[in-house]
Amino acid sequence: MKKFSLILLATVLLSPLPMNAAQASTETVHPPKQSWSFDGPFGTFDREAMQRGLKVYREVCAACHSLKRVAFRNLTDLGYSEDQVKTIAAEYSLTDGPDEEGEMFERAALPSDYFPSPYANDNAAKSANNNALPPDLSLITKARHDGPNYVYAILTGYEDAPSDMDLLDGQYYNEYMPGHVIAMPPPLSDDMVAYEDESLQIREQYARDVVQFLHWAAEPNLEARKHTGVKVLLFLFAFALIFYGIKKRTWADLH
Repeated sequence: MKKFSLILLATVLLSPLPMNAAQASTETVHPPKQSWSFDGPFGTFDREAMQRGLKVYREVCAACHSLKRVAFRNLTDLGYSEDQVKTIAAEYSLTDGPDEEGEMFERAALPSDYFPSPYANDNAAKSANNNALPPDLSLITKARHDGPNYVYAILTGYEDAPSDMDLLDGQYYNEYMPGHVIAMPPPLSDDMVAYEDESLQIREQYARDVVQFLHWAAEPNLEARKHTGVKVLLFLFAFALIFYGIKKRTWADLH
């Protein structure tokens, strides 16, 4: 009986406890894999999608999120001409100086300047966002696991919270956010950004386009790196064939 009791106690202690609904709601849901033009060894960026994504960033994301590592001159990679880049840069105002009198002054941005931050400093950003600091988006798709799929899932994963889950003011339910609680309001909705082409103006399309743009921002040399990698592999393959031929010729007389 004593041995049986010990076995029964061990079984109870080691058995997994049933999860209630609140515990289950904290489980991490992995983002579904999307098909991206830049995937694979021969993948490339979709220039038209990146231009639309830049428009989404400028009209929606830039209200809270900075893009500190991207200079206006880099936008030529998206297919813009130098004149177009100058026009885009001139729409931004930057604080510069001091001038000859020691005063700071405002001027239009130049192609050599970087995208300005929407807030003067981190404390100002927190104050405007319920003490949550909006992350800089320059490297966001590289700073998160499965970055492009994760960012797309977050942008499209807003839902009504389960009935047994209480959210505080300023909190929102997101299916793919760890813990399912996020401080950022749903940023995208249908028909909020007017596209100049015939692309769908729906939340999912906005999300795909801005992910294309942000992945380029995080890894602007992706295409060049892939091209170099393919050339290296071809070179090594040809080098291997040459050495194989030399080996066959050198050892032929010994057979």
